[in-house]
Amino acid sequence: MNISLVQNIKNHYNSRFKHVPVLVNSPGRINIIGEHTDYNQGFVFPGAINKSIVAAIGKSSNELCSVYAFDNNEFYEFSLNSISPIKKGGWRNYVIGVVAEIQKKGLKLEPFNVVFGGDIPQGAGLSSSAALENSIVFGLNEIFSLNLTKMEMVHISQKAEHNFAGVKCGIMDQYASMFGITDSALLLDCKTLEATPFKIDFEGCQIVLINTNVKHALVDAAYNDRREVCEKVAELLNVDALRDATETDLIKIKSQILESEYQKALYVIQENRRVLEAAKQMNVNNIMALGNILFESHYGLQKLYEVSCKELDFLVEKAKLSPGVLGARMMGGGFGGCTINLVKMESVQEFSKKTAELYKNEFGFDCSIYFVELSQGTQIVSNKF
Repeated sequence: MNISLVQNIKNHYNSRFKHVPVLVNSPGRINIIGEHTDYNQGFVFPGAINKSIVAAIGKSSNELCSVYAFDNNEFYEFSLNSISPIKKGGWRNYVIGVVAEIQKKGLKLEPFNVVFGGDIPQGAGLSSSAALENSIVFGLNEIFSLNLTKMEMVHISQKAEHNFAGVKCGIMDQYASMFGITDSALLLDCKTLEATPFKIDFEGCQIVLINTNVKHALVDAAYNDRREVCEKVAELLNVDALRDATETDLIKIKSQILESEYQKALYVIQENRRVLEAAKQMNVNNIMALGNILFESHYGLQKLYEVSCKELDFLVEKAKLSPGVLGARMMGGGFGGCTINLVKMESVQEFSKKTAELYKNEFGFDCSIYFVELSQGTQIVSNKF
């Protein structure tokens, strides 16, 4: 937890609203493997990280809700009586979306104030939106005694993303941010919503994130398009979701779908299998095999699911050529954001420096390199900070 961030948000809230707030720390997440499988009721392997959104939340003394985005220096007011999605509303839609979904459950809210900020790089595929949604619902649950369970809060955050941000995301991001465990990743079954914690100790290796610092256009539209393809194929297969399909099943209907649709469904089926295989290899500490699975995952995302981009592919190719790297792949929705790299400890500095130089020479701008730790999920922060 970033203590200076907590102090900044708390102090700004106190100076703006003149009373002591509830403080919530809500982390971003990484995903070791299992991309685009969550909305297919499949398996994923995320973990909460020590980069987060901190929100200070308290009751308001007037009739409007007031929200200040500290990092953007943007202020927004709205009434609880008239909430609807804002065209190009950005972070505002995450906040009011959570409020609307709470109201849909028949729970009563009163006007409130929020100041929030964070150290999750935006557009990096580290789920800053899920962290913001979780921070809002968690804080409102606390100050208005709504008695929501963590799972209910996760669903509220997910529906806010669907109905207000317009992204038909799965449940992984909100779940990992809410339920994260220090030093652990979660093998999450997105059908049963049961998770198995895996203590992460990669024996002399470190996770290195490299942010391309690009976010190509139409990401949300492409995301929703791929979800529609998956649902279409699942319906043809007469299964609830592609999680329940096999490659043999898929071949039987190949003539009924486009080749591009076949490839996308094939990726999902294979990626689900890779997640379970990754768990097996982690159980026996076979880090070399895990690394190979990460490379296979990227190939599927690049060639079959078609959600990569030239910058991500460049980083993964350079990782393959680096002797200290055991595995790498793109992470997140795609078309930009981060790669996740499994690097031998003694090679981390050289790999990071060389990759940054090669990237700058190739594209003319910098990538960003992050070292993260797996952390606790969304929680109330003591006001002593």
